[in-house]
Amino acid sequence: MSHNNTVLPIQSEATPFAESALRTISLEQAAIAELATRIDASFEQACQLLMACSARVVLLGMGKSGHIANKIAATLASTGTPAFFVHPGEASHGDMGMITAKDVVIALSYSGTTSEIVTLLPMLKRLGTPLIAMTGAINSTLALAADVHLNVHVSTEACSLNLAPTSSTTASLVMGDAIAIALLEAKGFSAKDFAFSHPGGALGRKLLLKVSDIMHAGTDLPMVSLDTCFADTLIEMTQKGMGMTAVVNDQGQLAGIYTDGDLRRSLDHSQDLRKSHISELMTQDPLRAQADMLAAQALQIMEQHKINALIVCDEQHRPVGAINMHDLLKAGVI
Repeated sequence: MSHNNTVLPIQSEATPFAESALRTISLEQAAIAELATRIDASFEQACQLLMACSARVVLLGMGKSGHIANKIAATLASTGTPAFFVHPGEASHGDMGMITAKDVVIALSYSGTTSEIVTLLPMLKRLGTPLIAMTGAINSTLALAADVHLNVHVSTEACSLNLAPTSSTTASLVMGDAIAIALLEAKGFSAKDFAFSHPGGALGRKLLLKVSDIMHAGTDLPMVSLDTCFADTLIEMTQKGMGMTAVVNDQGQLAGIYTDGDLRRSLDHSQDLRKSHISELMTQDPLRAQADMLAAQALQIMEQHKINALIVCDEQHRPVGAINMHDLLKAGVI
């Protein structure tokens, strides 16, 4: 039996995939551009309601609008506005108890007639909870019931059938981002505030992690006295595994540091190292860090002075810890 191993020629003409993608992007760009004309008094009023909220912002939405509402809630929460998502279907079966009169509700429904949301309107009115509606139909049930209506109407969906929520969900998402950033800037939300909301992220580690959180302290701190011999100093460095040791005077204050680099330089000298005290070989008055210093600041000092370790001292100049590049790398500061 023969096998047909003929290789089909590669089509030289452009496939419709790229054309569809470019058309989609163009339509969604147009939908976003339309929003610029809708940053008006209603947008200002919505932001003022949200700024005055003493509790949480509750996002509602079904289907694709629900996914967008969930993302807007996450963006608000991470930028200084406490927010969470409630599924409208579940709200009718007990989750309305999560919404209070002190909250502000943002409800997303492009048609403005989503039954699961419309069902909640009388209860929201009874509670007295302010309602912001985000719809594409200004005369819809939801739009007319809301305290503030944000118009996210689009001329056409990117879907060639003009059915699948595409341009409309993009417009709603961008409107949500616009609200979140407007509130962020109005509240003076800082990079440090953002870090507190993202403690596991790179920014959080740089802005929150302190030297005291990662330094070697106690029995892990390599330390010898001024009269320690060269051999015993090497033992201390080897046991603590930091590639350095602090050298302290009789009062326990930092007098110097001895590092792997100092060791290489010592070997170049003609003196008998076996008879040397570390006070003769150490680097005097080294740079130091404080325990309450940000780890990122310690990194900056190391990079600026091209060193790999710092001794951490208290206010009396006594070593309380040590930190090196490996510690910063392991902690994700680098």
